[in-house]
Amino acid sequence: MTTHSNTPSGWYPDPHGASRTMRYWDGVQWTEQTRAEGPGEGAPQVPPQPGPDHRVQSQVQQQAGVAPSGPGGGTLFSEPVLVVNQKAKLIELTNEYKVMDQQGNQLGSVVQVGQSMLRKIVRFLASIDQYLTQRLEIRDAHGHPVLLLTRPAKIFKSRVIVTRPDGQPVGEIVQQNVFGKINFAINADGRQVGAIKAENWRAWNFAIVDHADNEVARITKTWEGLAKTMFTTADNYVLQIHYQLPEPLLSLVVATALTVDTALKQDARGLG
Repeated sequence: MTTHSNTPSGWYPDPHGASRTMRYWDGVQWTEQTRAEGPGEGAPQVPPQPGPDHRVQSQVQQQAGVAPSGPGGGTLFSEPVLVVNQKAKLIELTNEYKVMDQQGNQLGSVVQVGQSMLRKIVRFLASIDQYLTQRLEIRDAHGHPVLLLTRPAKIFKSRVIVTRPDGQPVGEIVQQNVFGKINFAINADGRQVGAIKAENWRAWNFAIVDHADNEVARITKTWEGLAKTMFTTADNYVLQIHYQLPEPLLSLVVATALTVDTALKQDARGLG
């Protein structure tokens, strides 16, 4: 039996390729990345992969109070815990987030798209940008879009439209009220399949329930630190999914981790 002591994690003999060819398995499918099996073959070397972020483990366990659980599938849609940390910026012109598992391994990212230079200037000069249409891409670990979020222009209540990259509709997340504990309806195929319920009037934490009002997931806002709180716009969240959910509820629940911040928290920053 041949061993590959120097083979990085995730690389295996290519089941469909030539001999001595390795292919990368990302936990769901074989990727297009290949390399030679042995050294000195002229194949590209594996780029260094970032290791676990131990600060994230503290964020999940100490701040969010989520007990360590077994490993998931290593993707945005197969992990029981997703950590969503907004990129800290003194002046924020574009929303950017990093999405990790409970160990701090990056699973994907979220990036605001479709902003013109004029929109960035408007955002720099005034807060009116928060009422204009917002678009975000949820991307996997390889940078490929997996979900698109569009929040149309609003006055008081937010509505977020969730689609696949090919334009196929997934559902909508619709704000139900303005005052008191903020609630959102999760809709798909013309019916309500769940809801997001704030647990206090400041809307720091949310319970996510299915159509029968059973809690299926929870969003907990975690403290980003005194310096970030005072001088940046960064917000950090932990999404805990209690069990494997069916589609389209799963995709909509994953989208809520970003929707809450885009639809509500950006408005609240600096207003009390």
